[in-house]
Amino acid sequence: MINTLSNALTWPWMQDFVNTYGWIWPLCEIIHYTGMSLIIGLIGALDLRILGLYKGVPIGAFKPFVNLAIAGFILNLLGGIIFVTGTNTGAVFYVDNLSFQCKAVALVIAFVNLLVFRFSGLEHRVYAIPAGGSAPGSAKAVAWISIVSWIAVIIFGRLLMYNDTLLYFLGL
Repeated sequence: MINTLSNALTWPWMQDFVNTYGWIWPLCEIIHYTGMSLIIGLIGALDLRILGLYKGVPIGAFKPFVNLAIAGFILNLLGGIIFVTGTNTGAVFYVDNLSFQCKAVALVIAFVNLLVFRFSGLEHRVYAIPAGGSAPGSAKAVAWISIVSWIAVIIFGRLLMYNDTLLYFLGL
């Protein structure tokens, strides 16, 4: 299965493009990190307000920033696709990498958490909370899951290049 996925994600034309132009990889890193900064900065602030910080601000005041965080996620996704499909070693570097696998799991958790927030009716209730108000416990649980999963995405993303260290640390 890993070989099949790796072969499907190895795009020779993207490898040629990325490896022919030395500025592509650093540009994608800038795009990727900018996207992550938008996600962590904006969604992190929303999560912290849901948890009870910044009580002087109504939670709904954060709603206009969610679209900017979505734009950050799209930037992240585009940069990530180029990293995976354009690396000169082929996608097997990522697909077979425990850090990447853990990052992917954390991303799935963050995404499912977002779906729960959006489609359970919780989002509507939370945005209606006025300044000084407190979010329900279910919203706080969603906020904690969001914070932990996005921090895990960052940590495992940083550990991609140090996969052997992660494996050693875990005793694998």
